[in-house]
Amino acid sequence: MNAHLESLSPAILWRHFRTLCNTPRPSGHEAALLAKLEQWAEERGLDHDRDAYGNLRICKPASPGFEQAPGVILQGHLDMVAQANANSSHDFTQDPIDTEIRDGWLKARHTTLGADNGIGVAAALAALEDEGIVHGPLEALFTLEEESSMGGALNLAEGWLEGKLLLNLDSEDRGQVYIGCAGGADVNVEAQLPQEPLAEDEVAMTLALTGLRGGHSGIDIHKGLGNANRLLVRVLRALDACGARLASYHGGTLRNALPREAFATIVLPRDEIDAARSRVAALEADIQAELSGIDDALSLSLKIADETPENALARQASRLLIAALHAAPCGVERMSVEVPDVVETSNNLGVVQLADGRFHLCALVRSLRDSATADIAERFRALFELIGAHTRVENGYPGWTPQPDSALLQRFCELHRTRLGCEPEVKVIHAGLECGILGGKYPHLEMISFGPLIRGAHSPDERVEIASVAEFYGLLKALITDLARSPV
Repeated sequence: MNAHLESLSPAILWRHFRTLCNTPRPSGHEAALLAKLEQWAEERGLDHDRDAYGNLRICKPASPGFEQAPGVILQGHLDMVAQANANSSHDFTQDPIDTEIRDGWLKARHTTLGADNGIGVAAALAALEDEGIVHGPLEALFTLEEESSMGGALNLAEGWLEGKLLLNLDSEDRGQVYIGCAGGADVNVEAQLPQEPLAEDEVAMTLALTGLRGGHSGIDIHKGLGNANRLLVRVLRALDACGARLASYHGGTLRNALPREAFATIVLPRDEIDAARSRVAALEADIQAELSGIDDALSLSLKIADETPENALARQASRLLIAALHAAPCGVERMSVEVPDVVETSNNLGVVQLADGRFHLCALVRSLRDSATADIAERFRALFELIGAHTRVENGYPGWTPQPDSALLQRFCELHRTRLGCEPEVKVIHAGLECGILGGKYPHLEMISFGPLIRGAHSPDERVEIASVAEFYGLLKALITDLARSPV
């Protein structure tokens, strides 16, 4: 499948990306791809090994005469975000990604593409294979479960990597180079809430919010895109005046993706149905106006449920839960003063679920300051303790402190100027690149991050500009050779 990819240039890179598209690799399901990459390395006589967590390293000796050059680590993550449109039956654990080319961009049909971070992984594999590159010692490090938990980086073996310079290939803007990133943590909230049977005059109805664009919960958090959980909770709050009780809820699938859809089952007195429909219609118009020009396809619907639940949350429990969700931090909390136009602290209400009275929330807090991450997490704890919920903070990871005087950065900027005729933008990203974690385990590393132009990451709108891939790979090859011939 995806044979058309090998007609693109550079063919050596796109051939590897085809393998990635044809091998299911959502977070936690990277085993089949790992096996293929190990077989590929064996066939080419490249040394390879894994650490205890399963992260893969493939090594290539230096070109003759360049054995003393500093070792370069090419780093990316193997997993991809699994997001599909509601009308898609795609199984990310079984089915290949179905790609298509549109107007100079590569995208997938109805699902995420996996260019994040598949293009970076393909570039690293191509560099290992490309005999036209003069290089010092090369290591390609492929980590696991970056999208779900940063698990691969957090559990990376210490004392394993040998290189001095690390090129992270997980950025998404051409003409830019990243030298810092936000840290973050998952905030998980759990509660068992009291339920009561439906009264004789209560009717079950389904409430659906669909049509949002979604996106990356870090990179896109400042763009004013709709968050389905935030918005549907707003609707539920308004329906409190109609006597609504919440029976079930499902919104979002990943804590690091802006939720595009959310669904709830409510029960309310039969004589309040018309009033509820009027409120929903009015809110739909209000929210559509608020999101105009940003998220133009939002749709709200309220209809009689196909199935009637036996129970719904008790009236007070329902009111308190919806109030807590309505008050929970969501979106940009603070912009950075030190780094202009960069978000300092944010939170994404990524996953919200309620079934049989069991409530679960998973939010992702990000910040350039670890103290701010801890504070937002504590605010969640304080808020949801008021409804008797238990809060856990998990999978915390540090930020990547910028080093603007890095010799590696200066070399990249000189090369970018020579090859492309312009200076790259030096950036700090409000997302969880693995560099912060890797730098904590290997403090001696000098690191930069760069990549092709990717848009819509973490959503079915994900796409990569084909021309930017060739530019990115050309820069990567030239930088590897430059670092071998003129060590920093």
